[in-house]
Amino acid sequence: MTVVFCNGRPATVEDLARPALRNDGHFTTFQLRGGAVRGLELHLQRLDAATQALFGAALDAARVREALRAPLAATATRDATVRITVVPRETGPRADAAPAVDVLVSLAPPGEPGAAPLRLQSFVFQRDTAAIKHVGTFPLFQYQRLARAAGADDALFVDAAGRVAEGSVWNLGLWDGATLTWPEADALRGTQERLLQAGLSALGVPQRTRPVALAELDAPVAAFACNSRGQQAIGTVDGRPLSLSRELDALLRRALATQPLEPAA
Repeated sequence: MTVVFCNGRPATVEDLARPALRNDGHFTTFQLRGGAVRGLELHLQRLDAATQALFGAALDAARVREALRAPLAATATRDATVRITVVPRETGPRADAAPAVDVLVSLAPPGEPGAAPLRLQSFVFQRDTAAIKHVGTFPLFQYQRLARAAGADDALFVDAAGRVAEGSVWNLGLWDGATLTWPEADALRGTQERLLQAGLSALGVPQRTRPVALAELDAPVAAFACNSRGQQAIGTVDGRPLSLSRELDALLRRALATQPLEPAA
């Protein structure tokens, strides 16, 4: 069951009507475990930066924390998939005024990455305003559907030059047995990616960011997808097999474990 609060109180139909009928806003999603979160500060920074970029106003971290604390306390929730969505509130006809915003917090059952390696189908596609995790997600799920209709599990996006950008709702990394490569592209940089980068740095693992051609996703390279659910190995891209590496799986778990859990309330 999903629970939704608005500005620290149970959401009403009126609270949800505008987000349901007007596709405007941004969000972040994370996994809550034992009442704590990895990278909570990164999520708060993302929400503030996107609110400033889209609506011209800062979003105080204390306000977001209180909006999160209320549903967790009311439901005694310790483990959940948490989504925090920021949407503009109508303020009248003044076009030059930064709109007030509402903070919606939803709690859903916890999520985990799939166990089987992903089979990917590539598509030439560029997300609009890719650097912001906005609510305009229809193309992402449409390409997922197209990938599944083609016999794959998910979609991989590349640009017109054939350079890898990101997955439908995840980032990806490549491993050659010595160095972790992150594709350089116009894409949403996820918090899980940033946590892994910080953890790999703490472990002294070499990393680099560079353009990655679609043709490079082939054995003996190993690759993985990462988002708020965790990491999942990539098995094939357009039917071409990639290497599967237990060493990489263990390394990513070790890297993530270096990043502290932060209490959510």
